[in-house]
Formats: sequence, C-alpha cells, structure tokens
Amino acid sequence: MSITSVILMFIFIIIPIVISKYFNIGIEKDTIIAAVRSFVQLLIVGYILQFIFDQNSHIFIFLMILLIIGAATQNARKKGLAIPGITWKLLLAYVSVEIITQGILIGFKITPATAQYMIPISGMIIGNSMVLSILFLNRFMSEIKQNENVVKLILSLGGTPKQAVHKQLITSIQSSIIPTIEQQKTIGLVQLPGMMSGQIIAGADPLEAVLFQILIVFVLLTAAVMTSVILGFLSYPTLFNKHLQLIESRIK
Repeated sequence: MSITSVILMFIFIIIPIVISKYFNIGIEKDTIIAAVRSFVQLLIVGYILQFIFDQNSHIFIFLMILLIIGAATQNARKKGLAIPGITWKLLLAYVSVEIITQGILIGFKITPATAQYMIPISGMIIGNSMVLSILFLNRFMSEIKQNENVVKLILSLGGTPKQAVHKQLITSIQSSIIPTIEQQKTIGLVQLPGMMSGQIIAGADPLEAVLFQILIVFVLLTAAVMTSVILGFLSYPTLFNKHLQLIESRIK
C-alpha cells in the first residue's frame, strides 16, 4: 500500500466524524480515539507477532494470549462496574472459553499448537467474547432496572433470586448471542470472511480455506454461548444481599 493510499484511507474516519457533527450524534471524540488507538496498536502488534512467529516459543504464545485476555477484560469491565468482582468474572469467563476451545482444537489435532494458529484464533475467540460480554452486561443491567418491581414482587412471594431474574437473565443471554447467530446465517452470502478470502488470494486451496473458516465460525458460536452463560450466572447473585433482597444501588 502506497503512502498516498495510507493518507486517503483516513477519509473513512473523516466521513463518520462529519456525519456525527452534522447530526449531533456525539461520537467524534470516540471515533478519533478509536482510529488512533487501532492504528498504533495494530502497528505495534504487527511487529510483536512477527517476532513471536519467528521464535515459535510456547512461552511467548502464552504471554500473548494472556495480553489479549487482559486487554479484553479491562475494556469490558467498564460496562459492568456496578457488579462486584466483575473483573474476575470476566477473566474467568474468557479463560474458561479459551481453555475449552483451544483444548478441543489442539487435543483432537484439528489445529497445530503453533503461534501461527493459536494466537490468531485466540484473538478472534476472545475478541468476540469481549463484544458479547459488553452486550450482555448492558442488556442485563437495563432489564433488571426496567423490571425492578417485578423482581421485588417475586422475592416478596418467596421466590429465590434466580427465579426473580430468570426471565431477564435469559433475555439478556439471548440478546447478546443473536448478533453472532444472525451473522452466521448470512456468512458467505452477505459477508465474505476476511480469513477465507485472504487464504484464497494467497493461493490456498479454496476448499481448505472454506473448511477452516467454517471451523472458526463454529468455534465462535461455542465461545459466544459459553461467555454469555458463564458471565450471566456469575453476575446475577451479586445483585442480592445475604437476606435475598435486591440491592437497588447496584442497578441504579
């Protein structure tokens, strides 16, 4: 890519800023921060990955995956600060998903235990899980707040906290998973995955590229369901005190 092309690609940053400014949407600052951070982070990570791929050391692979999980946890926790211990809950969810998915992939020799496979796949898994956890936390806290009286009524009638928030919990889990499911329904028709297209462009066998992309799609679906369920069942008990009463301050 030429210097001119690099400069011109910033048009795609200017357009949303102009639209936001004109319609008073208020995302100008976030757009600029996101653009700068993504540019700098990708530039740095590109060199780091090149070094790790050359070394192919499991220590460096572990450290890189740990960095990915840590960054995802730090970003997602901002949406669930009202939930006590949200940091370790997110961390536990991400680590569990990573261990199970990579354990299956490597244990059954579906993919080799090399940096070229483990790091990109882990990045996709944790990245997708991070977005889902943010969607879940936003929806769950909103559902509890909107249905506060219903939750209190069920508790007053002798219901347990799990029974009181069951509908809100399931609704939030479903809502966070829907984008992943809907995306997979139209993959190949509406969306052409970059990984598959890149492999074909690089000269890989089209069938092999398609099968590998399908593998990633299935892995992301598992990660999505696991993340939302683990985070949901770890989070809801912290909204109640030892007397099984809803702690109003945590939902407001």
